[in-house]
Amino acid sequence: METIKKGSWVRIYDVVLESTERSPNIPEDTKKVPLEMWNKGFLQKDAEIGEHVSVKTLTNRIVEGKLLEENPTYTHSFGKFVPEILPIGRQLREILQGGDEDA
Repeated sequence: METIKKGSWVRIYDVVLESTERSPNIPEDTKKVPLEMWNKGFLQKDAEIGEHVSVKTLTNRIVEGKLLEENPTYTHSFGKFVPEILPIGRQLREILQGGDEDA
C-alpha cells in the first residue's frame, strides 16, 4: 500500500452513533442504521488507506476517522439529460415576450 503523507488533503469516515445508540424520537427506518460521518481535512501524520487517522478541517477542528482517499473529488451531478426539459427556456422566453416576433 501507498503511504499518504502528513498534510495531504484527505477524506475520512466514521460511525458517530451505532443504531442502538440513536434517539428513540427518530423514525423507525432511521433508527435501524448508524449515524455516519464523512469529512475532509489535512492529514495529521503519515498513514495508509484504511487506518484510523486524525485530520484538521478547514475550520481548524481535529476530527478522527478511517482514511478513505487522498485528494477527494466531487462526484455528484444534476442527473442524466432529460430531453423534455430542453425546450423550456425557449418556451418561457416566448411566453414572457408575448411571442417570438423578435426571433
